[in-house]
Amino acid sequence: MERTSDSSLIIGVATSTAERVQLARLLGDADALLLVSSAEQARAFLELTESMSPAAPVVVTPSVVPLLEAPPVRLEPELLLDMERRVVRWEDREVPLTRLEHDFLHCLVEEPGQVWTYQRLHHAVWGNEHLGHGSHIHSVVKRLRQKLTNLGATVTIHAVRGVGFHLLTT
Repeated sequence: MERTSDSSLIIGVATSTAERVQLARLLGDADALLLVSSAEQARAFLELTESMSPAAPVVVTPSVVPLLEAPPVRLEPELLLDMERRVVRWEDREVPLTRLEHDFLHCLVEEPGQVWTYQRLHHAVWGNEHLGHGSHIHSVVKRLRQKLTNLGATVTIHAVRGVGFHLLTT
């Protein structure tokens, strides 16, 4: 996904999981969405991103700020995903993937560093909008993390609590 200067990150504050799910449904079409459970978490995120970006964020409303570009994620050596054989390769080793594992990892590899929301991943991998409790997504993530560990990869799938997942170099 290419971002333009008018793209924005929406930060939603909701104390309960049910409220965060409802916000995710309402704001699911946003370019980037961060759901947190308190204003303190939102402030901590803004302070962290402010130190990563030369331009200080401008708060438009208490829950909306302009998009801050994340630093590029370097995947060296490169994590390779063989689309035809449905395997993931790291250096000279490879492991087979299930269709769900392959499609899930394909999303993350396609846009390294980009946080994929639960809803966006569910739509891309399972082909529907179900948000539910997400145990099926976490099951795929657990299996993929184990396979990446078995490969000796220095890349892992990082969870962004209440939001989704992205690739992270360890």
